[in-house]
Amino acid sequence: MAQTAPLLDIPEAPVPSDGAAEWFTGADGARLRAALFTPPGQARGSVVVSPGRTEPIEKYYEVVREFQARGFVVLVHDWRGQGLSHRSLPDRLKGHAVGFSDFVSDYHALLAAFEARLPQPWIAVGHSMGGCLTTLALAHGEDRRFVGAFLSAPMLGLQTPGYPKPVTRMLAWSMARLKGGEYILGQPGDPHGGPFEGNVLTHDKARYDRNMAQVKACPDLALGAGTWSWLDFAFTASSWLKSAPGVGRIAIPVEVLGAECEALVDNVDQKTIVARMPQGRWRQIDGANHELFQETDAIRAEVWAAFDDLAGRVAP
Repeated sequence: MAQTAPLLDIPEAPVPSDGAAEWFTGADGARLRAALFTPPGQARGSVVVSPGRTEPIEKYYEVVREFQARGFVVLVHDWRGQGLSHRSLPDRLKGHAVGFSDFVSDYHALLAAFEARLPQPWIAVGHSMGGCLTTLALAHGEDRRFVGAFLSAPMLGLQTPGYPKPVTRMLAWSMARLKGGEYILGQPGDPHGGPFEGNVLTHDKARYDRNMAQVKACPDLALGAGTWSWLDFAFTASSWLKSAPGVGRIAIPVEVLGAECEALVDNVDQKTIVARMPQGRWRQIDGANHELFQETDAIRAEVWAAFDDLAGRVAP
């Protein structure tokens, strides 16, 4: 029997109706958290939502409601190392990872734990790191269970401003083996996000403030900067996706949105990897920062129009 897990409920971000969280077991017995939400009436299908780095389930409450309004059952989860899921280092604020195999195994375990409650057809949805890991899972055979995928500013490559990418990648590889659990350049970052002014995530202050209020209300949701090992994982994942045969065998439509004002992930790498997918399609959202689902209403309208176009084709 599933064990109930908590969901943060604050005035700025109440828990969506008809939903609950529970624990499930991932790779190596890690305790991971996921939440399932059902729509009113008969379900049209299901979406599996995979957030980006630092993002807990709670950040997607608004998105959950929008998927519910479209008739979808919604499954959202905390990746290992963030949210309330298992964190592998004593300092839980360190964003840590060792390769990507555990993440892919966790995704398999997530689907296995919830598949009986997810009406077909399924659409995979991922943002940033979650988009990268979703792509990895699809390339490892999970595409057979989905009819489509929708990726928001996926981390298919990283920007390395001020440093040549090959040099940064080599440094990450070396430091991951020397001091893998240490913060990149010793910088812990601000786990609470810092002020809205100058942020590179969204132009929408109300949504930014709401997300910060959640972390303030539950500090266990906070996550700081990444470690050298995490940076090595990110480069390794991008390199694998650029060459692995599995990417060329993803047999479903994959809609990928890139942000015009992107400052974190690499849109060029996105295009390179999407071009390897038989039914991959990349398009740019003009004027947008990285967090497309957390952007202004006008930008989000374009994002939802793109999703509705995909869903209309694969889950009418």
